[in-house]
Amino acid sequence: MTVSIRRAQLDELESLHRLVTKDPLWSEFNGPYFSYHEPTIEQFAQNVFLRLCSGEDMQLICVNDEPIGSVSYYWECEATRWLEMGVIIYDSQYWSKGIASKVLPLWIDHLFSVFDIARVGLTTWSGNPGMMRCASKVGLKQEARLRMVRYYKGQYYDSVKYGILRQEWQQLKIQ
Repeated sequence: MTVSIRRAQLDELESLHRLVTKDPLWSEFNGPYFSYHEPTIEQFAQNVFLRLCSGEDMQLICVNDEPIGSVSYYWECEATRWLEMGVIIYDSQYWSKGIASKVLPLWIDHLFSVFDIARVGLTTWSGNPGMMRCASKVGLKQEARLRMVRYYKGQYYDSVKYGILRQEWQQLKIQ
């Protein structure tokens, strides 16, 4: 199994829209306490698909060159160079196969090579233990746990923040 990241191609609009909308289970783990509405193909084309095609802040996760998810980043505060990243595997048949832990290092390498930043962060929630394991597995350190700040389906969850410094990442790659 070959895991890679890449930009979307213009002829992938329909297949990528199907990928994002066919298995909505992913949205139950990707910050479900935020409002999410399944995009029409027009909405998808004008937002996420454009971002995937540019490849700047979002790229596809592929297994044997078949798209199954995406990696992304956003600026928590660009003025202070505080960058956060994310990963989503849309197709649940690929969950718990170690794919995110193979692709996150590729994305972290990319982010450190493109940006003059000291740290890359990843924020998840205690309702997504798989992402918490993945973050630790690739070498991110838990830096903060904001207790009971995510209320979802009648239950409180923690927001969990992970990060890795450039020098820590470089050291991990040497070992």
